[in-house]
Amino acid sequence: MYDGKGKPQVRGIGNYFLPTLYVNSIQGTGLLQGFSIPSCRLIQVKYSMDYDCIVVGGGHAGVEACLAAARLGVNTLLITQNPDRIGALSCNPAVGGLSKGNLVREVDALGGEMGKLIDKTMIQYRVLNRSRGPAVQAPRAQADKCAYQAAARAAVEQQPGVSIFMDTVIDLLVCGDRGSGIRGNVQGVLTERGHRISAGAVILATGTFMEGRVFIGEYDAPQGRLGEGAATGLGVSLRKRGFQAGRLKTGTPARIAGNTIDYAKLERQDGEVMAPFSFDVDPGAAPDRPSIPCWITYTTRQTHEIIRANIRRSPLYGGKIQGAGPRYCPSIEDKVVRFPDRDRHHIFIEPEGPGTHEMYLNGASSSLPEDVQRDFIHSIPGLEEAQIVRPAYAVEYDYLDPLGLYPTLESKHLAGLFVAGQTNGSSGYEEAAAQGIIAGINAVMKLRGSPPLILGRAEAYIGVLVDDLTTLGTKEPYRMFTSRAEHRLMLRHDTADSRLSPKARELGLVDDLRWERFNAKTRGLEAIRELLATRRVPGSKEQEARGFPDALRVHAGDTVERTLTDTAIKPEDLFPYIPELAAYPREWFNRMILDIKYAGYIEKEIRAAARNAKLDAVKLDPAIDYRAITGLSAESKEKLSLVRPLTLGQAARIPGVRQGDIALLMVLTRER
Repeated sequence: MYDGKGKPQVRGIGNYFLPTLYVNSIQGTGLLQGFSIPSCRLIQVKYSMDYDCIVVGGGHAGVEACLAAARLGVNTLLITQNPDRIGALSCNPAVGGLSKGNLVREVDALGGEMGKLIDKTMIQYRVLNRSRGPAVQAPRAQADKCAYQAAARAAVEQQPGVSIFMDTVIDLLVCGDRGSGIRGNVQGVLTERGHRISAGAVILATGTFMEGRVFIGEYDAPQGRLGEGAATGLGVSLRKRGFQAGRLKTGTPARIAGNTIDYAKLERQDGEVMAPFSFDVDPGAAPDRPSIPCWITYTTRQTHEIIRANIRRSPLYGGKIQGAGPRYCPSIEDKVVRFPDRDRHHIFIEPEGPGTHEMYLNGASSSLPEDVQRDFIHSIPGLEEAQIVRPAYAVEYDYLDPLGLYPTLESKHLAGLFVAGQTNGSSGYEEAAAQGIIAGINAVMKLRGSPPLILGRAEAYIGVLVDDLTTLGTKEPYRMFTSRAEHRLMLRHDTADSRLSPKARELGLVDDLRWERFNAKTRGLEAIRELLATRRVPGSKEQEARGFPDALRVHAGDTVERTLTDTAIKPEDLFPYIPELAAYPREWFNRMILDIKYAGYIEKEIRAAARNAKLDAVKLDPAIDYRAITGLSAESKEKLSLVRPLTLGQAARIPGVRQGDIALLMVLTRER
């Protein structure tokens, strides 16, 4: 709680909450940092809030949300069903990947934790799509699953201003009616054990646990992960309060014992030299971690025959599961049904850590019965004798329609309530972490009465993610792809710090040491650019005498910067002309080369982004009655009333809203 001077007072022992309930049911009015709470009878703070912010859920969204809120100075409570599972890698033991690696680096640039966690715990590192352009390249790392989870919990426990409480939230405490379609303010939460805990802001990050149900063939049970009970009650309560909720489905493969695999029949896949995800490291630093190989095998025709023969025993095809699954990460039975002409599918066998034999069968998620799982796994080369440690399963869970959120991730239905991660219909650790840090930041901005952080589509993949969810909505688990970002050359993973760290510094999420590192890197990049722009390639006679490649002869007298735009030139061929480059990390030089090579394309993206920014600069009142505006098409009235866009640019991105309707809104905003 605040002491009136902006300093949090932590109540509890260590970082664990002691329930102290400063609430009653009398009518009155309370204040929190200038944020007025209308009078009500449901719940009223007696002296002060128990906490400034409550985060519900200890997954990747919850971790980033509570850390961001606490680092910005507010007293934060993380409520989780099991503190031992904070930051758990529920599905694959890896972080990053195509576009997802960009998200991790952006979270890090904003002062988040995921990049640091994977740097501490990686057991293999690769940059995907190296053979393709830089806009679609991204880092990915296998994680020591147990070590990652332990590091995540330690980060939360050691963060001043964060308290942890083990319980299950079953309802929200709500007060007042603010009008404009917003039905009151959130004032806290009600837990399964009867605790009423008050706060000025609540962040829901429930993952797959809200009314979750696990399916393995004919077996099903109320669980959010196999062996872990669902969070029952909250989804029902939110529906009763008028929230638009739906059901989604995801799944995970079986884990097998690595010492029962015949590796002679598999393809080995080694990692690359490790590089950090986090920008908060000394120049040239790299994770000092062991590298463990992954392995590749393939399904067979026999595998597919076993699955087809038992397809009706799958709860997905038997009708027990109603929620939509991830289209781009289908189960093995989905693949067999949807692609009947395929003779085989990749199976990537990934280690879960150096301290365990368990291996993850990436590409073989399933909800088939355990006997069928055993049979089809044993039909895969190298896995004939594999022992299943944990079966594959599907999980169906409640999510809230993200069209009910503003781009700040605050609910349109209930002021002070923020939602992040799979609760919004997204899929993936990285998407969850990205939403978590945005929700945490904006919850604090709400409490302070300060402007929120809303990232544009040309500023970050996070901006694309949030805009897609809150403008387009989703009916299936949303997964980030590079193709979703129209300005992806501007959003390379290696530029995330330049794009976002100044914003994080302004917010207060970047400390002095990190800021000095950032400024030193910025100066270094400018120095490299100056060297490349002023140094010239020697004449052809000198080149011949020194034995330089023939491709350089046509560039005699050109600047090194111009020469680098020639795709036939290797950067290392130019090193002898600029010995000063040895003083800078190779990563900085590589980034500058990409900036130079793609300068023309990037300039086009900048111009296109500037045009879009003009529309995003035109603010719209979320309380506009679109149905009363003469001249708008019926479809546009319906869509605009549902989304309630905050800017003209967001309105223009709503499917079904016509360009003529945008022009009409532009005229109306100018008249006001």
